[in-house]
Amino acid sequence: MKRLLLFCCALFCALLSQAQETFPVNGPWDVRPGQYAFINANIVVNADQTIANGTLLVKDRVIEGAGAGIAVPKGYVTIDLKGKYIYPGLIDAYTTYGMPEAPRQAFAQGGGFGRAAVYTSTKPGAYGWNEAIKPEMNAKAVFHADATKAEDYKKNGFGAVQSLIHDGIARGTSVVVTLGDERDNEVMLNDQAAANYSFSKGTAATNYPSSLMGSISLLRQTYYDAQWYKNQKEEYNISLDEFNRTQAIPQIFEVNDQLGVLRANKIAKEFGKQYIFKTDGDEYRRIDAMKATGSSFIIPLTFPEPFDVEDPLDARNISYTQLKDWELAPTNPAVLEKAGIKFAITSFGLQKPADFWTNLRTAIDNGLSEKQALNSLTTIPAEMLGVADKVGTLEKGKMANFIITSDDLFKKENIIYENWVEGRQYMVTRLEVTDLRGNYNLASDALSNVVLKIGGTPGAYDVNIERNDADSARTKGTITRSGDMVSIYFDLKNKPAGNIRLTGYITKTAPLTFNGNGVLPDGTDIKWTATYTSAAAAQPARKETPQQAINVGPVVYPFAAYGNTDLPKAESVLFKNATVWTNEKDGILKNTDVLIENGKIKAIGKNLSSPNAKVIDATGKHISPGIVDEHSHIAISNGINEGTQAVTAEVRIGDILNSEDISLYRQLAGGVTSSHILHGSANPIGGQTQLIKHRWGVLPDEMKFEGADGFIKFALGENVKGSNNGPITGAARYPQTRMGVEEVYIDEFTRAKEYKAARAVKGSNVRRDLELDAIVEILDNKRFITCHSYVQSELTMLMHAADSMGFKINTFTHILEGYKVADKMKAHGISGSTFSDWWAYKMEVAEAIPYNGTLMHDEGINVAFNSDDDEMARRLNQEAGKAVAYGQMSEEEALKLVTLNPAKMLHVDNRVGSLKPGKDADLVLWSADPLSIYAVAEKTYVDGIPYWDIEKDAANQKALKADEARIIQKMVAAKNKGAVTQRPAGRRPRVTEETDDDGFLKDDGDGAGQTKSSTNQSNQ
Repeated sequence: MKRLLLFCCALFCALLSQAQETFPVNGPWDVRPGQYAFINANIVVNADQTIANGTLLVKDRVIEGAGAGIAVPKGYVTIDLKGKYIYPGLIDAYTTYGMPEAPRQAFAQGGGFGRAAVYTSTKPGAYGWNEAIKPEMNAKAVFHADATKAEDYKKNGFGAVQSLIHDGIARGTSVVVTLGDERDNEVMLNDQAAANYSFSKGTAATNYPSSLMGSISLLRQTYYDAQWYKNQKEEYNISLDEFNRTQAIPQIFEVNDQLGVLRANKIAKEFGKQYIFKTDGDEYRRIDAMKATGSSFIIPLTFPEPFDVEDPLDARNISYTQLKDWELAPTNPAVLEKAGIKFAITSFGLQKPADFWTNLRTAIDNGLSEKQALNSLTTIPAEMLGVADKVGTLEKGKMANFIITSDDLFKKENIIYENWVEGRQYMVTRLEVTDLRGNYNLASDALSNVVLKIGGTPGAYDVNIERNDADSARTKGTITRSGDMVSIYFDLKNKPAGNIRLTGYITKTAPLTFNGNGVLPDGTDIKWTATYTSAAAAQPARKETPQQAINVGPVVYPFAAYGNTDLPKAESVLFKNATVWTNEKDGILKNTDVLIENGKIKAIGKNLSSPNAKVIDATGKHISPGIVDEHSHIAISNGINEGTQAVTAEVRIGDILNSEDISLYRQLAGGVTSSHILHGSANPIGGQTQLIKHRWGVLPDEMKFEGADGFIKFALGENVKGSNNGPITGAARYPQTRMGVEEVYIDEFTRAKEYKAARAVKGSNVRRDLELDAIVEILDNKRFITCHSYVQSELTMLMHAADSMGFKINTFTHILEGYKVADKMKAHGISGSTFSDWWAYKMEVAEAIPYNGTLMHDEGINVAFNSDDDEMARRLNQEAGKAVAYGQMSEEEALKLVTLNPAKMLHVDNRVGSLKPGKDADLVLWSADPLSIYAVAEKTYVDGIPYWDIEKDAANQKALKADEARIIQKMVAAKNKGAVTQRPAGRRPRVTEETDDDGFLKDDGDGAGQTKSSTNQSNQ
C-alpha cells in the first residue's frame, strides 16, 4: 500500500510539472517520461573516473544514477551495452549555432560608384553612436534551433554548445543551449552565458574604426563611457546601459593571433577584467606570454593544410612562417597543456564537420593527452560557461547528455553509436552494425558484375572493386563511413574511365544492404544497391607498432624567418683600433677602442682593456652610433591610418606594434637601432606615435623605448583633405579644403582647453574623452607634435595656429619646402626631418630641392633625414651621404642627420645618437666609412645585444634554407599519403604612408585582424 501511494504521488507530481508548461496543447496531453537503464557499460563519469561494468539510469531528461551494481527499477527500458562506453556529451564552447546570418551593409550606393560615408549610427533607437558597439544584442532573443546544423554537431558527439552573434566589437551576450529537438524554450541552459568582444567591426556601417588601433581605441572609450554613464543623468543610452549590465558575467574576447591576446589583455588590465580568449590556435608561438595573462582559452583545431609545393616556383611563394605554422600548429593543444593553461576546444572554423575528429586525433598524436582532450570538451567549457551543474559529467541530477561509443573515444577505430541529448536518443550509427567488412554484389543499370570488397578495420576501412566480365578490372577505391552513410569513390580505368562517386546508406541489416545514388564520370546520375554475400578474406594480423613521437622543429622568436630559438643576450665587448664617429665634441677618433658592458658604453679611448670582454679587432673598420629613423611605418598590424575622422588623437601606434615584422631585422642589417613609428597622414590630427628599439624577437611592448616622451602625428596637404580619395557617396569627411584644415586645429585646441578646465572642477562628472586627453597633453608639454608637411603656406599656417592657440610644434616631417621658411622654423624652435632628395612624386612636392636639408641646417635648425619607407631605412647611412654630395655638408654633420639629430628631435639624445660613456650601447660596426655606398654593417648592437651579425646571418641563411627544405619534404610526403593540399597565394604589395588608403570603409568583415592564411605572408 505504501509503495502504491508513493507511485501515485510521483505520478501526480510528474503530471503536475507537465501541466505547468506555459505552452498550450491542441489535443490530449502526451506525457512520456522516458526511463532507461544502460547496463554492462564502461561509464566515463569524467576524465578522472570510469566505472567498469556499470549501469546508467536515465529518467526523462535527467541522470538518476551511475554506478556499478545499481538495481534497475521496474518500468525502465533496459539496454545491454555489452562492454561499450558511455561518455558525457561534448560541449562546443564557441559556435554560431541557431543564430541568423548578420546582413552585410551595402557599401556602394548611387549605382555602385564610390564609398558610402557613415559617421554615426543610423540604427533607430536610443543606442550608442557606433554600430560596432552593440552589447544590447542578446543571442537568446534571436536563437532558433536548427535541426540540420544540430545533426552535424551531434554526429561528432556534441550535446550542448555556446552560441553567439558573431558580429561587431562589443557583440552582446551569448547563450548555452542543448542540441535537442525540443522547443527553443526547452533547450536553453544559460541565457546569459558570456559577454563577447573582438577587434573586428563586422557588418557595422559606421566608418570608424577602419583599423586595428581604431578598434582598440573605440573599445577603450566605451569602457570609459560606461563608467561615466553610471553617474550621469544627461542621456539614456541603451548600448552603455547593456554594456554595464553584462560586466558581471564571463567575458570572452575573440582574437586572431597571439599578439591579439596581448593587445586585448592590456585592455583587460586597464579596466580590471579577466577575458577568456577565443583564438586562432597559435598560442604556441608565445606560450610564456600566454600563460602570463592568467587567462583561460578557447582554441580551435583549424590546422593548416599542407601546401602543394612540388613545383619549386610555388614553394617560393610560401613564407617561412607559413611553413613553420603548418608543422607546429597541431602541437598547440599539447603546448597549452604542458604550460598548465586552462583551455576548451571548439570545432569553430573547421571547413567541414568530419575534420573535427581527424584534427583532434592529430593533436593527440602531437602530444595532447586524452584526459586533457576530454576535459577540454566537457568539464572545462561547462565551468567556463556557467553550466557545470547541468552538463559536462555523468552525475546524478545532471542532464542526460551522453554518447555511446564502441571503444575509447579517442581511438581511430572508435565508432559513435548514439548521442543522447536531454534524455532523447539520436542515432549516429546502428548499434547492431559494428562492422562493414565483407564482399558485396554491386547492382546498377550502368555497372554490372561488380564486386565491392570492404576490408581494413572499423574506423579505417579500405575498399577494392572487381569487375568480372569481358572488361574485367580491378582497382582500389576510397570509402568513408559517417553513421549509416557511406561514400565510395573509384576509377575502373575503362568503360567508364574516370571517377565514379557513390553515396548511400544502410537499408537492411540481414543481409547488410546499402542503397543510394551515384554519379558516373560523364555526370550521369545512377542508383545502386550493394548486398552482402560473404565475409572478407582473412587478413594477416598486423603487428601493432607503438606510436612514434612526431618530430617537429623548434619555435623561433619572432615566429618568422631569421627568428632565434633563444634570444641573444647582452655582451661585454671590447672593439680595438676602430675609427669611432662619436658625434660628440671629440669628433671622429682614429685607432680608438670602445668598451661596452651591461648594455651601456663603458669607455672610449686608446689601449683599453677588460678581462671579461670579448675582443673584436676593428682595425680598418668604423663604429658609429646606431641609426635613428625619425619617420617610419614598420612593425604595425592592420593599418597605419585611422582616417575615418578628421581627428583621431585617441588611437595609439603602441597598441598595434608587430614584433614579427621582418623589416625590423632587415633594418638592423642597415644599422638602424631605433625607429619612430608614426600614424599615417590621412587626417589633420592622427594618432599617437611610438618610439621603438629594434629588439628582434622580443614581445611588442618590450620593443618600446623606455621613458621616451610621447609624440603625436599631425598632417597637412593633399592627404588630409582627401584630394586623392576618389568619389565618396554622401557627405565627404571634413575637411575638404586647406582652410578647413586650419579650422580643425583651432576647433580642436579650443575644445581641449574647455575640456581641461571642466575636468579640473572639483566634483565634476565630465566624461573622459581619450581624443581630448591627447590634445591636453600637447598643451601641457607632455606630448609633442611631428607634422607631415610640404608646402610653405601650410607650414606658416600651422605655426600661426600654434602661436594663437598656445601649443608648440616639435618637428615638421618631410618638409620639402622647409628651405623657404627656415628662419621662421628657427624662431619657433622647430626641427625639420626631411628626405634627402625626393621630389616630383606628387603636385605638392614640385618645388622640393635636394639642398633642402643643408639649407635648413645652415640656418641653425636641427635637421634629420628619415625614410618613411621600409626599404629606404636599410640604407639611411647612404641617404645621409647625399648631404655631402649636394650641399657640401661635412661628413661628421652628415652622419648626425640619421643619428644624433633625430635623437634630439625625439628627446632621447641623453640615451642614443652619439657614443659617450654612460649612453646606451646602441652602435654599429661598419666595414668602411658609414657614408660610403660600399659600407656594410657587420654588427649592430642594441643595448649591448648583438641583434645583427653578418657572419651569424650567413649561417642563419643556410640553416633557414635547410629547415625550409625539411618542412617542404614533409609536405610532399603528406600529399603523397593523400592529404588535401592548398595552393600558395601570391605576395601582397607593400604599404607605405603615401599608398595606404585612409580606409573610410576598409574591410567590412575581419579588417581588424588578419586571417591565419594571410598572417605574416611577407615575413621572408
